[in-house]
Amino acid sequence: MAPVTSSRAANGVYNLPMPRTYDLHTHSTASDGTLSPSELVARAAARGIGSLALTDHDTTAGVDEARTAAAAHGIEVIAGVEVSVSWRHAVVHVVGLQIATDFAPMQAGFARLAEFRDWRAEEIGRRLAKAGIPGALEGAMRHAHGRIVSRTHFAHFLVEAGHAKDLRDVFKRFLVRDRPGYVPGQWASLEEAVGWICGAGGIAVVAHPARYPFTATKLRELLGEFRACGGVGLEVISGSHSAADSASMAAQARRMKLLASVGSDYHGPENPYLELGGLPALPADLTPVWALWTDAAHAVGS
Repeated sequence: MAPVTSSRAANGVYNLPMPRTYDLHTHSTASDGTLSPSELVARAAARGIGSLALTDHDTTAGVDEARTAAAAHGIEVIAGVEVSVSWRHAVVHVVGLQIATDFAPMQAGFARLAEFRDWRAEEIGRRLAKAGIPGALEGAMRHAHGRIVSRTHFAHFLVEAGHAKDLRDVFKRFLVRDRPGYVPGQWASLEEAVGWICGAGGIAVVAHPARYPFTATKLRELLGEFRACGGVGLEVISGSHSAADSASMAAQARRMKLLASVGSDYHGPENPYLELGGLPALPADLTPVWALWTDAAHAVGS
């Protein structure tokens, strides 16, 4: 069960407790989101989020700003990250929650991934130029506000330049396998990613598992290897999951004995189909991932 919060009226009578709302997968301008960490926190507070995890791609650069903003808005910001992983010729993402951002081996790993991202951005630009779209790298850089130039920034440029109708159209036509702007990833191994997160005192969660083009057998193999590395959570509720996807992932969480997480994968207001808050509740029989830190807090206070 989610922890509850309550407020006391002026007459000293407590109102009925309300469940805390969690969103444990969001992005800011520190990676490929379009709101700054402060703006993201303000929007989350306005949307009724009580606990927000900032999980930018392969960086924790926005966490301090988000936490400063959280103090002004009265919500909890959880230090997080979304690590890019190469697994069996596919790319999967692992979210880390409640991490110590100063863990040196993790930051060294992120520096390595940043070097690859720099090269990949240049290579995407070269490949799109060969396909008759010059200036793509410069266009993508105009949309990047942080250290990272991602595929999402290229997608914004391609929409802006009239080459596609929206971001989804860009990825389908330009940035996936066998398309002109596709560049294979060279990311962390699953063992590395989970090791960094656990070494930083954090909790590792497989992000948006229904998005991967895996058979049920292959997904179980991924989750089995993930657990063997020290991973404990599965994003059952995701902004990119349908109701059927969420039901299927809930079944996987039960089968694999994984904790359940909730995250919008929010990137900004230009994607109205992925909004902060408003996600369905977890099935009541699953143990939420936040039980690991709320139970610990209760134990310390008891």
